[in-house]
Amino acid sequence: MPSHLIDDEVLIIADGGEMPEVTLYSCLYFLETDPEGPNICVSESDLARLKQAVIAGYRKIILRDLTLENRDKGLYRGLARTAINWRRLARFCQREGFDPTPLTTEICARLHHFLTVECAEVAARTRQTCINCSQAELMFLCDQVGLIPSQLPEGWEGVLCPPGA
Repeated sequence: MPSHLIDDEVLIIADGGEMPEVTLYSCLYFLETDPEGPNICVSESDLARLKQAVIAGYRKIILRDLTLENRDKGLYRGLARTAINWRRLARFCQREGFDPTPLTTEICARLHHFLTVECAEVAARTRQTCINCSQAELMFLCDQVGLIPSQLPEGWEGVLCPPGA
């Protein structure tokens, strides 16, 4: 099988937007079943590469929303979407037998930094909060990535969106 076909699909999945796992299944359909596709049998090793691309895709969009410089850009989706994407990534890793520990460590550090800077800037009144999730959603995300409440910056509750907002 031509490796460029898999290489192309890896790029499509990793850079394909908000739903990397859905993109994986679309790519598999194209490669194996679509009458307009190459109608190939994807090997286990190529399938593993495609699944790794799903993880890379989720990592990319999660980090996008934990990048401080993106807060005021149109591409920013906020911590509510970060929590959703983390949940999707964790389920995918569990289903497929991948260890999310390296990502968990990275995301925990980025979330802590994000919250620390956001809280400081809101407290200094240099910006309004961009945090668009509830306390429950934030606590879920923190728990999932190993950020314990005592590690949260002082005043973090004050940057959350009000209930019902």
